[in-house]
Amino acid sequence: MMKQDRTIRSVTLMTHMGKMVDMSDFFQNLVGKVESVLGGDVQTLVKQQLQALTQPQTIQTLLDRADQAGLGDKVRSWISQSGNVPATPDEIRAILGSGTVHDLVEKTGLPADAVVTALVHFLPDAVDKNTPEGVLPAAGTTKSA
Repeated sequence: MMKQDRTIRSVTLMTHMGKMVDMSDFFQNLVGKVESVLGGDVQTLVKQQLQALTQPQTIQTLLDRADQAGLGDKVRSWISQSGNVPATPDEIRAILGSGTVHDLVEKTGLPADAVVTALVHFLPDAVDKNTPEGVLPAAGTTKSA
């Protein structure tokens, strides 16, 4: 089965105060507000953390944690060449663990809910891009997210 068109998958719409808002615009707006309050480039920090989460050894750890949480099939869908099964914020928290979420909050300066929301939208595609053959890459292989 061919992967769904990434453009269609990445343009997730949500209803916000009676209007349809592009989720990526919503996230960009949130990042802009946080950057203006905290200073610095939060978007770069989030991308760096996402890249760290999609290294071969880390993807294996995500899969192991997902298996323990009963969510292994979801993460395997991100690795496989079939469509990515979406995750909820609670599932992302279960896969990552509270320690990882806390570390991401510390490193990005974003609130935990914002970090988890960003990961709900970006982590499946990032894992997918780092497993283009549908299998976990060798531990020495690194690609950017």
